[in-house]
Amino acid sequence: MSTAQLRDTITTRRPSKGALVAGILAVWLVAWLVLRGTHTLPLGAAQLTGLHEWLNDVNDSIGANRNSNPLFLYFFNIIRLIVDEFTTFIQTVLSEPAFDSPIPMLGWLGVVAVAGYVCYLVANIRVALLAMAGLVFLGLQGLWTESMDTLALTISAVLIALLFAIPLGVWAGLSDRFNRLITPVLDFMQTMPTFVYLAPLTLFFLIGPASATIATLIYAAPPVIRLTAHGIRSVPRDMVEASESLGSTRRQTLTKVLLPAAKRTIVLGINQTMMAALAMVTIAALIDAPGLGKTVIKALQTQDVGTAFNGGLAIVVLAIILDRVTTAASAKARPSHTAPSRGAAMLRLPMLIGGGVLAAIGVWLSRTYVWAAEFPADVEIGSTIVRATDTATEWVKDNFAALTTDLKDVVSATLIDPLQALLVQSPWWLVAAVIIAISVVIGSIRAAVVSAVCLALLVGTGLWQDAMTTLAQVLLATVIVMVLGIVLGVWMGRSPRVDRVVRPVLDAGQTMPPFVYLVPFLALFEATRFTAIIAAVVYASPVAIKIVTDGIRGVSATTVEAATASGSSTWQTITKVQLPMSRRALTLATNQGLIYVLSMVVVGGLVGAGALGYQVVAGFSQGQLYGKGLAAGIAIVLLGVMLDRMTQAAAKRADRPS
Repeated sequence: MSTAQLRDTITTRRPSKGALVAGILAVWLVAWLVLRGTHTLPLGAAQLTGLHEWLNDVNDSIGANRNSNPLFLYFFNIIRLIVDEFTTFIQTVLSEPAFDSPIPMLGWLGVVAVAGYVCYLVANIRVALLAMAGLVFLGLQGLWTESMDTLALTISAVLIALLFAIPLGVWAGLSDRFNRLITPVLDFMQTMPTFVYLAPLTLFFLIGPASATIATLIYAAPPVIRLTAHGIRSVPRDMVEASESLGSTRRQTLTKVLLPAAKRTIVLGINQTMMAALAMVTIAALIDAPGLGKTVIKALQTQDVGTAFNGGLAIVVLAIILDRVTTAASAKARPSHTAPSRGAAMLRLPMLIGGGVLAAIGVWLSRTYVWAAEFPADVEIGSTIVRATDTATEWVKDNFAALTTDLKDVVSATLIDPLQALLVQSPWWLVAAVIIAISVVIGSIRAAVVSAVCLALLVGTGLWQDAMTTLAQVLLATVIVMVLGIVLGVWMGRSPRVDRVVRPVLDAGQTMPPFVYLVPFLALFEATRFTAIIAAVVYASPVAIKIVTDGIRGVSATTVEAATASGSSTWQTITKVQLPMSRRALTLATNQGLIYVLSMVVVGGLVGAGALGYQVVAGFSQGQLYGKGLAAGIAIVLLGVMLDRMTQAAAKRADRPS
């Protein structure tokens, strides 16, 4: 046999990545049977490590020197004061008493009137009517003040975020060097679950609305930075060259060509930032942010499903209003090749004038009459919603308790418990070796190095077992997400009719903040790990399904027709052609699914998921556990970075020709 033939034979017989991963897992299982229970790094619920105690000391030291340390006096305290003053001003407009008056600057009728007029200005009459109806519904729920607090914090965070996010996005769009510099930072910010932002910010800005606003604006800024940069970079080069050839300066080109052409993309970025801000504001109730989040958290902690559902419904209504307004504004910003009809143009001005007059009347009434200032307490349906939800919950428990309990017990016994036992009871060094080996096989040496560093730091946090419990829940939920993603994604990718039916449901699912998903599953399954996992599956599935759908659609129709013409069945076409050619989309869907699941599983610490999410919450509520909660936040970041880098490396590897 020649050297070339031998080389070809060796290459042909090289095991696949799947076989290598299966071999690693088999070796792990055998080693677990022999070594389980040893070197597992256990830590009691009230036990603290040296790191946790040091973080507690740092927190105490900062608290004692907050008003004397120059860094706080002239930097952090000033930022906190400015943000607090701005947030307080927005609250006095919408929700809090202003100018020695028992009511805000705008009563409920004034808010509804002004919101309707602004929505008509930036969008259209249908969106304006939707917004006004949605706001009235919030009042009918008996949650007007809480909703306005949430809206005030969201608006404050978004406005401040836009002040620096849009300039950064423009800079990234104009400068390749800055774009390369900021992209990893944005990746990291979007990888971190919402919980992670809270603990370190309270260290510097204390607990309260200011910290909540700062956490929200930091979390919400990346989408608009990315989309602004993308919009600037997507402007056709010939438009820029034409502007420059006419003698325009760089500033004129930016303001007269680039920004107008990128306006729709920038508004879309504002939409994404606003949705992210709303999600973060609700979770920031853990650090004493006022509003609907506090209502839902208290209800979840006491398992008051009716109140949690009413508050969650209000969050959904607010999310729909903000989403529809900014989405319509984005569509309106799209360049149109057809001029509006003469009748529509003539009607626009009287509508604007009339709407302005009605808005002014609404504001005047809200400043003059009590019924227009404070939403009438005797006109409410919130208590009815709470009672109906409690009744429905009891009915479900009475009639389906056996089914839900059996499902929860079967899944826990057959999937959750074994996987958690494998991760938690294995020696820490064995788990680390397995993860590093899998990183090499599916990703790259660089991904393995990142995994090794993250695992070493996880050991250093002292929360190894909690991290492994969280990882078990994340892995199981992600597997379920990918099964749903592949099944529904292939179906939608192959059938435009199915796509038209399912996609609006997925879009609606992506507008809801994470808290909302916990409520129905809390009613069905009570506070358990299973509840958090199922909520994470429902939360993460829409993004995975959409990515898989786009991947299936991206396969050339000619290739599919050729496979069909050669006699392939539908199953063969899917498994032998479309899925293999969509491997990039599959790995990207896995990446996004993992990140979304991790974010939701951590939030699930409020409903029985325990582990790292519980440690973060405990750190806020119990001062002696602050350091442990902060370490748990660090551990969550490390898990997120490790999983993100592994799956991103796998996605890049899938792009390489085999």
